[in-house]
Amino acid sequence: MDPQAAADAGASPLARMRGLTGADYWNDGCVRDEIAYALARGAVGATSNPSLVLEAMRKESAHWTDRIRALHLASPSLPEDELTWALIEEMAVGSAALLAGVGRLSLQTNPTYYGDAERITQQAIRFDSLAPNMQVKIPVTAAGIAAIEETTFAGISINATVSFTVPQALAVGEAVERGLRRREAAGLDVSGMTPVCTLMFGRLDDWMRAIVERDQLSMHPGALDWAGIAVVKRAVRLYQERGYRTRLLGGAFRHLLHWTELMGPELLLTIPFPWQVRFNASRLTPAARLAEPVAPWIVAELVEHLPDFQRAYEPDGLSVAEFDGYGATVRTLRGFSGAYHDLIAAVRDVVLPNPEVRR
Repeated sequence: MDPQAAADAGASPLARMRGLTGADYWNDGCVRDEIAYALARGAVGATSNPSLVLEAMRKESAHWTDRIRALHLASPSLPEDELTWALIEEMAVGSAALLAGVGRLSLQTNPTYYGDAERITQQAIRFDSLAPNMQVKIPVTAAGIAAIEETTFAGISINATVSFTVPQALAVGEAVERGLRRREAAGLDVSGMTPVCTLMFGRLDDWMRAIVERDQLSMHPGALDWAGIAVVKRAVRLYQERGYRTRLLGGAFRHLLHWTELMGPELLLTIPFPWQVRFNASRLTPAARLAEPVAPWIVAELVEHLPDFQRAYEPDGLSVAEFDGYGATVRTLRGFSGAYHDLIAAVRDVVLPNPEVRR
């Protein structure tokens, strides 16, 4: 990077965010140039999932098309799904290398395993072995909670994903503590572990809007932008009170408030590249507002009209057994599973290109 570019990067809002607010951020994606952009502006990690791998495959098509063909030629008997996982793992290892000495690459377990704790745990153990700075994403389903405890006991730094609610965040905090205590009781080291629990604030907002449309509700339109923010702020307060060793992370950006209202040292942010560019172009001065409560009238409006917001906001609003059936969970699991199958199809198109399509 030339000196002027370095100076511009250092003056950007995201580069100044940590110093002004104590907040850290990750690059939400695994495109190599985008990780480099984020690292130049203070990012301390990056994340991956099937849809983000597909995005990277398309943005870096020349490189990944060649690699898929090479992987197939090296192991022509590999089924399509295993070839796809070979691609995912290679991309993850490369991204982790870019982050070496800075932070972790967060790699998602197979989204179709959401109901199988044993499969999740076994895949997490494999992913952890791929690089020393790997973080393993596990869904916050009933089976996922069990897997989070077991993988934590195994010494794996987890990132709890498919999580939208205060009850889910608290269940993750407790599961990690159980795993850490078991590990400490066995005389095993926990000092290098960095467990994270994601709250997908934008996807909770999406679910609230879907309910409003489905049920033809009439409510203050501005309140809907604050549903995920209110949940994150409450979860942060409860994590501080309970002393969990897990750090909360916020993601799924939909609008500017998801950045300006959620900066503070207690919360990581995972920011997609287009939003990073937008935030940096804004030249806004970052300010720590994470501890500022959401206006009571907004919370009251959401509670009055949306029982699913109340279930997300109250610490006892959902039991672990109810996580899998919560609307935002179902929508996201369906989306992640669909993206996984889309990724397999994209790999298939490289190995077995359609002869009816002119190229």
